[in-house]
Amino acid sequence: MSTYVLVHGSWHDGDLWREVAEPLRAEGHDVHTPTVAGHGKGADKAVTHDDCVASIVDHVVGHDLTDVVLLGHSFGGTVIARVAEEIPERLRRLVFWNAFVPAPGNSLDDEIPPHYRETFAALAAASGDDTVMLPFPIWREAFIQDAPLELARATYDLLSPEPYQPFLAKLPLTRFYDLEIPRSYINATEDIALPPGEWGWHPRMSSRLGLYRLVQLPGSHEVMFTNPALLARKIVEAGRD
Repeated sequence: MSTYVLVHGSWHDGDLWREVAEPLRAEGHDVHTPTVAGHGKGADKAVTHDDCVASIVDHVVGHDLTDVVLLGHSFGGTVIARVAEEIPERLRRLVFWNAFVPAPGNSLDDEIPPHYRETFAALAAASGDDTVMLPFPIWREAFIQDAPLELARATYDLLSPEPYQPFLAKLPLTRFYDLEIPRSYINATEDIALPPGEWGWHPRMSSRLGLYRLVQLPGSHEVMFTNPALLARKIVEAGRD
Protein backbone atom coordinates (compact mmCIF):
# COMPACT_ATOMS: atom_id res chain seq x y z
CA MET A 1 0.00 0.00 0.00
CA SER A 2 1.09 3.58 -0.66
CA THR A 3 1.15 6.88 1.17
CA TYR A 4 -0.46 9.66 -0.86
CA VAL A 5 -0.35 13.36 -0.11
CA LEU A 6 -2.86 15.15 -2.35
CA VAL A 7 -2.30 18.88 -2.81
CA HIS A 8 -5.30 20.82 -4.08
CA GLY A 9 -5.37 23.69 -6.55
CA SER A 10 -6.58 27.27 -6.45
CA TRP A 11 -9.94 28.10 -4.81
CA HIS A 12 -10.02 24.63 -3.19
CA ASP A 13 -9.11 23.24 0.20
CA GLY A 14 -8.07 19.81 1.38
CA ASP A 15 -11.58 18.70 2.36
CA LEU A 16 -12.66 18.78 -1.28
CA TRP A 17 -10.57 15.64 -1.97
CA ARG A 18 -13.02 13.62 0.16
CA GLU A 19 -14.69 11.60 -2.61
CA VAL A 20 -11.31 10.82 -4.18
CA ALA A 21 -9.63 9.93 -0.89
CA GLU A 22 -12.37 7.54 0.26
CA PRO A 23 -11.87 4.87 -2.45
CA LEU A 24 -8.10 5.12 -2.02
CA ARG A 25 -8.43 4.56 1.72
CA ALA A 26 -10.85 1.71 1.09
CA GLU A 27 -8.02 -0.05 -0.74
CA GLY A 28 -5.77 0.36 2.29
CA HIS A 29 -3.74 3.39 1.19
CA ASP A 30 -2.72 6.10 3.64
CA VAL A 31 -4.14 9.33 2.19
CA HIS A 32 -3.43 12.87 3.41
CA THR A 33 -5.26 15.92 2.05
CA PRO A 34 -3.74 18.97 3.77
CA THR A 35 -5.08 22.44 3.09
CA VAL A 36 -2.45 24.76 1.63
CA ALA A 37 -1.75 27.90 3.69
CA GLY A 38 -4.10 30.76 2.83
CA HIS A 39 -6.76 28.49 1.35
CA GLY A 40 -10.25 27.63 2.51
CA LYS A 41 -13.11 29.66 3.89
CA GLY A 42 -12.06 31.95 6.73
CA ALA A 43 -8.32 31.46 6.21
CA ASP A 44 -5.86 34.33 6.43
CA LYS A 45 -5.24 35.14 2.77
CA ALA A 46 -2.08 37.22 3.35
CA VAL A 47 0.33 34.45 2.36
CA THR A 48 3.28 34.02 0.03
CA HIS A 49 4.12 31.09 -2.20
CA ASP A 50 6.80 30.14 0.33
CA ASP A 51 4.08 29.96 2.99
CA CYS A 52 2.10 27.61 0.75
CA VAL A 53 5.12 25.36 0.29
CA ALA A 54 6.00 25.41 3.99
CA SER A 55 2.49 24.28 4.95
CA ILE A 56 2.87 21.08 2.92
CA VAL A 57 6.47 20.47 4.04
CA ASP A 58 5.31 20.89 7.64
CA HIS A 59 2.50 18.38 7.13
CA VAL A 60 4.77 15.74 5.64
CA VAL A 61 7.52 16.22 8.21
CA GLY A 62 5.12 16.68 11.12
CA HIS A 63 3.44 13.35 10.33
CA ASP A 64 6.86 11.76 9.67
CA LEU A 65 5.73 10.59 6.24
CA THR A 66 8.22 8.80 4.00
CA ASP A 67 8.05 7.03 0.64
CA VAL A 68 5.34 9.52 -0.30
CA VAL A 69 3.52 9.80 -3.61
CA LEU A 70 3.03 13.57 -3.73
CA LEU A 71 0.31 14.78 -6.10
CA GLY A 72 -0.47 18.35 -7.08
CA HIS A 73 -3.51 19.57 -8.98
CA SER A 74 -3.38 22.77 -11.04
CA PHE A 75 -1.75 25.47 -8.80
CA GLY A 76 -0.70 22.56 -6.58
CA GLY A 77 1.88 21.65 -9.20
CA THR A 78 3.85 24.78 -8.37
CA VAL A 79 3.70 23.78 -4.70
CA ILE A 80 4.83 20.16 -5.07
CA ALA A 81 7.73 21.16 -7.31
CA ARG A 82 9.02 23.37 -4.50
CA VAL A 83 8.23 20.79 -1.81
CA ALA A 84 10.33 18.30 -3.78
CA GLU A 85 13.27 20.70 -3.55
CA GLU A 86 12.91 20.89 0.23
CA ILE A 87 12.32 17.24 1.22
CA PRO A 88 13.29 15.00 -1.74
CA GLU A 89 14.39 12.19 0.59
CA ARG A 90 10.77 11.70 1.76
CA LEU A 91 9.26 11.36 -1.72
CA ARG A 92 8.85 8.27 -3.88
CA ARG A 93 7.10 9.86 -6.87
CA LEU A 94 5.66 13.19 -7.98
CA VAL A 95 2.31 13.22 -9.77
CA PHE A 96 1.08 16.32 -11.59
CA TRP A 97 -2.65 16.20 -12.40
CA ASN A 98 -3.40 18.88 -15.00
CA ALA A 99 -0.94 20.89 -12.98
CA PHE A 100 1.46 23.72 -13.61
CA VAL A 101 5.09 22.79 -14.14
CA PRO A 102 6.57 26.30 -14.37
CA ALA A 103 9.57 26.93 -16.56
CA PRO A 104 12.56 27.93 -14.40
CA GLY A 105 12.15 31.51 -13.19
CA ASN A 106 8.49 31.76 -14.16
CA SER A 107 5.50 32.43 -11.96
CA LEU A 108 2.10 30.81 -12.37
CA ASP A 109 0.96 34.15 -13.81
CA ASP A 110 3.57 33.80 -16.56
CA GLU A 111 2.09 30.43 -17.53
CA ILE A 112 -1.55 31.46 -18.08
CA PRO A 113 -3.13 33.14 -21.13
CA PRO A 114 -3.25 36.95 -21.22
CA HIS A 115 -7.04 37.08 -20.77
CA TYR A 116 -6.78 35.18 -17.48
CA ARG A 117 -3.85 37.32 -16.38
CA GLU A 118 -5.83 40.51 -16.96
CA THR A 119 -8.99 39.14 -15.34
CA PHE A 120 -7.21 37.94 -12.20
CA ALA A 121 -5.26 41.20 -11.80
CA ALA A 122 -8.46 43.22 -12.04
CA LEU A 123 -10.30 40.97 -9.59
CA ALA A 124 -7.44 41.15 -7.08
CA ALA A 125 -7.27 44.95 -7.35
CA ALA A 126 -11.01 45.23 -6.72
CA SER A 127 -11.14 42.68 -3.91
CA GLY A 128 -9.94 44.78 -1.00
CA ASP A 129 -7.77 41.93 0.33
CA ASP A 130 -5.66 41.01 -2.73
CA THR A 131 -7.61 37.85 -3.54
CA VAL A 132 -9.19 36.45 -6.66
CA MET A 133 -12.57 34.72 -6.73
CA LEU A 134 -13.07 32.67 -9.87
CA PRO A 135 -16.18 33.97 -11.68
CA PHE A 136 -18.94 31.38 -11.94
CA PRO A 137 -19.17 31.54 -15.76
CA ILE A 138 -15.48 30.52 -16.03
CA TRP A 139 -16.04 27.73 -13.50
CA ARG A 140 -19.10 26.50 -15.36
CA GLU A 141 -17.78 26.61 -18.93
CA ALA A 142 -14.03 26.01 -18.59
CA PHE A 143 -13.48 24.15 -15.30
CA ILE A 144 -16.46 21.83 -14.78
CA GLN A 145 -18.26 21.78 -18.11
CA ASP A 146 -18.91 18.02 -17.81
CA ALA A 147 -21.16 18.47 -14.76
CA PRO A 148 -24.90 19.10 -14.59
CA LEU A 149 -25.69 22.70 -13.67
CA GLU A 150 -26.81 21.66 -10.17
CA LEU A 151 -23.44 20.04 -9.42
CA ALA A 152 -21.59 23.00 -10.92
CA ARG A 153 -23.44 25.39 -8.60
CA ALA A 154 -23.08 23.16 -5.52
CA THR A 155 -19.33 22.74 -5.97
CA TYR A 156 -18.82 26.43 -6.74
CA ASP A 157 -20.32 27.19 -3.34
CA LEU A 158 -17.50 25.14 -1.76
CA LEU A 159 -14.78 27.35 -3.26
CA SER A 160 -13.16 30.33 -1.57
CA PRO A 161 -11.17 33.37 -2.73
CA GLU A 162 -7.60 32.65 -3.78
CA PRO A 163 -4.59 34.59 -2.44
CA TYR A 164 -3.19 36.51 -5.40
CA GLN A 165 0.45 36.93 -4.38
CA PRO A 166 1.38 33.22 -4.83
CA PHE A 167 0.31 33.57 -8.49
CA LEU A 168 2.99 36.23 -8.96
CA ALA A 169 5.95 34.57 -7.22
CA LYS A 170 8.88 33.83 -9.51
CA LEU A 171 10.05 30.25 -8.95
CA PRO A 172 13.69 29.56 -9.85
CA LEU A 173 13.21 25.77 -9.48
CA THR A 174 16.96 25.29 -9.92
CA ARG A 175 16.97 22.19 -7.72
CA PHE A 176 13.68 20.73 -8.97
CA TYR A 177 14.90 20.27 -12.51
CA ASP A 178 17.98 18.41 -11.26
CA LEU A 179 16.05 15.95 -9.07
CA GLU A 180 15.76 12.31 -10.08
CA ILE A 181 12.47 11.59 -8.32
CA PRO A 182 10.20 9.60 -10.69
CA ARG A 183 7.29 11.62 -11.99
CA SER A 184 3.93 11.15 -13.66
CA TYR A 185 1.46 13.43 -15.40
CA ILE A 186 -2.29 12.80 -15.27
CA ASN A 187 -4.14 14.49 -18.12
CA ALA A 188 -7.92 14.84 -18.21
CA THR A 189 -8.58 14.93 -21.92
CA GLU A 190 -11.49 17.41 -21.78
CA ASP A 191 -9.72 19.82 -19.43
CA ILE A 192 -10.00 23.26 -21.02
CA ALA A 193 -9.26 25.34 -17.92
CA LEU A 194 -6.16 26.21 -19.91
CA PRO A 195 -7.24 26.56 -23.54
CA PRO A 196 -6.01 23.66 -25.70
CA GLY A 197 -3.16 24.45 -28.06
CA GLU A 198 -0.52 27.05 -27.28
CA TRP A 199 -1.57 27.37 -23.62
CA GLY A 200 -2.76 23.80 -22.98
CA TRP A 201 -1.76 21.50 -20.15
CA HIS A 202 -0.45 18.58 -22.17
CA PRO A 203 2.11 18.38 -23.69
CA ARG A 204 3.15 21.95 -22.77
CA MET A 205 3.45 21.31 -19.03
CA SER A 206 4.05 17.57 -19.04
CA SER A 207 6.98 17.76 -21.46
CA ARG A 208 8.94 19.84 -18.95
CA LEU A 209 9.18 16.85 -16.63
CA GLY A 210 11.74 15.06 -18.79
CA LEU A 211 11.17 11.32 -18.48
CA TYR A 212 7.65 10.83 -17.11
CA ARG A 213 4.67 8.47 -17.10
CA LEU A 214 1.54 9.74 -18.85
CA VAL A 215 -1.85 8.65 -17.51
CA GLN A 216 -5.02 9.95 -19.16
CA LEU A 217 -8.72 9.92 -18.36
CA PRO A 218 -11.83 11.57 -19.79
CA GLY A 219 -13.11 14.59 -17.91
CA SER A 220 -12.78 18.25 -17.10
CA HIS A 221 -10.41 20.14 -14.80
CA GLU A 222 -12.72 19.20 -11.92
CA VAL A 223 -13.10 15.47 -12.55
CA MET A 224 -12.51 15.14 -8.78
CA PHE A 225 -16.17 16.14 -8.49
CA THR A 226 -17.60 14.64 -11.68
CA ASN A 227 -15.90 11.21 -11.58
CA PRO A 228 -13.91 10.86 -8.34
CA ALA A 229 -13.76 7.05 -8.41
CA LEU A 230 -12.12 7.05 -11.84
CA LEU A 231 -9.66 9.73 -10.75
CA ALA A 232 -8.76 7.62 -7.72
CA ARG A 233 -7.96 4.66 -9.98
CA LYS A 234 -5.83 6.85 -12.21
CA ILE A 235 -3.95 8.19 -9.20
CA VAL A 236 -3.04 4.62 -8.28
CA GLU A 237 -1.92 3.99 -11.88
CA ALA A 238 0.18 7.14 -11.86
CA GLY A 239 1.66 6.47 -8.44
CA ARG A 240 2.61 2.81 -8.72
CA ASP A 241 6.23 1.71 -9.17
